[in-house]
Amino acid sequence: MSWNRLIVTFLMFFYLGTNAVYAKKLLSISEDELIVRGLIFDEYRAYEKSYQVYRKLFDMTGEEIYLFKEATSSLLSKDHITESISRLKAWDKKNPDTLEIRRLLIPLYLTARQVKNAQQEAEYLLEQSSELMDLDLASNSFLYAGEFKRALTLLSKIYETVPNEDVLLKMTAIMDEFTGERKKAIQLLESHRRMNISSKDIYIKLLILYQKEKDIDGVLEVYKILYEQDKSEYHLTKIIEAYIYNRDIDGAIYFLEKYQSKNELLYELYKAKKYFSKALALVDGLYEKDKDAKWIAEKGILTFESSEDKNDKIMIQKALSHFEKAIALGNDDSLYLNYYGYTLIDKEVDIQKGMQIIKDALVQQPNNTYYLDSLAWGYYKTGECAKAYEYMKRVVDEEGLDEAEIIEHWDAIKQCK
Repeated sequence: MSWNRLIVTFLMFFYLGTNAVYAKKLLSISEDELIVRGLIFDEYRAYEKSYQVYRKLFDMTGEEIYLFKEATSSLLSKDHITESISRLKAWDKKNPDTLEIRRLLIPLYLTARQVKNAQQEAEYLLEQSSELMDLDLASNSFLYAGEFKRALTLLSKIYETVPNEDVLLKMTAIMDEFTGERKKAIQLLESHRRMNISSKDIYIKLLILYQKEKDIDGVLEVYKILYEQDKSEYHLTKIIEAYIYNRDIDGAIYFLEKYQSKNELLYELYKAKKYFSKALALVDGLYEKDKDAKWIAEKGILTFESSEDKNDKIMIQKALSHFEKAIALGNDDSLYLNYYGYTLIDKEVDIQKGMQIIKDALVQQPNNTYYLDSLAWGYYKTGECAKAYEYMKRVVDEEGLDEAEIIEHWDAIKQCK
């Protein structure tokens, strides 16, 4: 900390005390020292103290600058509001047509909830000034009074002159919540962000409005822009959620391929779309990343599903070898056990072994209809028709006859003798 800072900090502590005691102490202090104290209190945001200082300075000198600073401290401390209004009005009687008085009276009146008085001052200010800061200040009076169109007109004039983000955000909030112009608000925000370097506040407002409009395409585009800026995991997740909500899996795939990110999710999307060859190209890299044996089992599934000839014995043995390796490495997930066991049964490689593997899967999920279907098919293949019927009926009773494979198995098992 610099010496100047230390001195200021010391003086700050020295000057602080109760407001009543401090007000008495001010009576014996010179104008120069009061000015220094006022500046120190402003720096430390001790606005109650600075109010007392500037009040004393104005009473001593009668200079308007101290009256204005006194009123500003009153606003910032949200105290002595009524008193500040009275002192400003008294000055105004002696010194009429001072715009700075209007500029201070408007927020003081609004703080005191004297909205009509604030409106009157705003009307006078608008007659005398076309400065942007005065248009903005006057707009607050009309906004508080519920004259939203009038407030919006003033803010629009400001924005047309200087495309200020804060003004735009205030405008779009009014349009969204009060004037029923949400679509127009979106157009303004979109135009602004295309023509100007925009902060995240603009994009967040766009997201809120698009969500209210249930415009998922709009939400998606905004998240894409945000992802371009920071490549955050959160934005990427929202992008994929939007694609999936729109049932545009290919769009999600294209996006993930473009940015070469989230390969596990990309893998699942490939499988969902049955792009098995693409999924197969990813699976070795996924295994190298975490050495999880499930990827070897997944390779077994992909080897089978990507083959044009599902009865190719060389391909079948290759797929089965992946399952055997995955199990040897400790993966006993029932999902893979069922796929492995069913392949052994359906392709009549080793039906008894396949049935035992299915039973192991059922230990984990006793009521899984897919696994019960596989076991029923095993009993059918071994000619145990009663057991095949018993298990298959459980499947049909629960799942119905909506899937082609269930229909095929049920028809065959009903004919079993």
